[in-house]
Amino acid sequence: MSLGDEPDTTASGGYTGTRMRLPEGDPYAGGPGPRRRTSSPRSLVTVVAVVVLLVAAIAFANRGDDSSPEPTPANGPETNPTAPTGTRPVATGFAQNEQGAQSAASNYSVALGSTGMFDKDRRHTLVDRLYTSEAAARLKSPMDDAYSADFLSKLGLDADGNPPKGNTFVSRVVPVGATVQNFSGSSAKVAVWYLGLIGMSGERSTDPVTSTWKTWTFDLQWADGDWKIAADTQTDGPAPVPGDDRAATSDEISKAIEEYGGFTYAR
Repeated sequence: MSLGDEPDTTASGGYTGTRMRLPEGDPYAGGPGPRRRTSSPRSLVTVVAVVVLLVAAIAFANRGDDSSPEPTPANGPETNPTAPTGTRPVATGFAQNEQGAQSAASNYSVALGSTGMFDKDRRHTLVDRLYTSEAAARLKSPMDDAYSADFLSKLGLDADGNPPKGNTFVSRVVPVGATVQNFSGSSAKVAVWYLGLIGMSGERSTDPVTSTWKTWTFDLQWADGDWKIAADTQTDGPAPVPGDDRAATSDEISKAIEEYGGFTYAR
């Protein structure tokens, strides 16, 4: 699945790019003003991502079966996933047609940008569920290297992916649209255009939540009765012209993350 410092285990990178205008006051009260990154952790992970791509199909990963809970920030607010109907959100079991492939790719992008990817056990579970068995077997070790303790510390997280007490780690992907670039019944290439959010919300955070625009392209294969990811790549944009909205304070961002549960389905 690209934002400010999201670890990038995809072919061309995770979150990098568009920054929103920050307010003169808060963001996030860590010093004389919001710092500008000159060499973001995401850039470092982009290098790792290229290596991962050479070794195997590249990936982030989302939810598995319908009963799996939405990944939530450790020590953060317990947000509730939003389901389309009923009590269980749609996460797997997509139709073997073009619309089903688009739905799968959109849902997987949501998960690949979730906080669950920063926890080793959750990450392994997600990779096993969303990727082909061959890709999953090759991905785990390179991805563990990408999500190293050093990388997590650059995001303000501890070695287990937990944010400091009183802070909220934000990592979300919001699909804007999807298109099928190629479809043959048992395979599909689907591109998902998305808006991403990543950063740490807290009074002393030096890495405020920022936004980015990316296009995430998935090579999908039909296996075990569902679409599975064989490989994926990302490119920058297209990014719209930034508006004149006032950037929210850390308290406003934390409250929004707590009140608005992330989507576990799309399309």
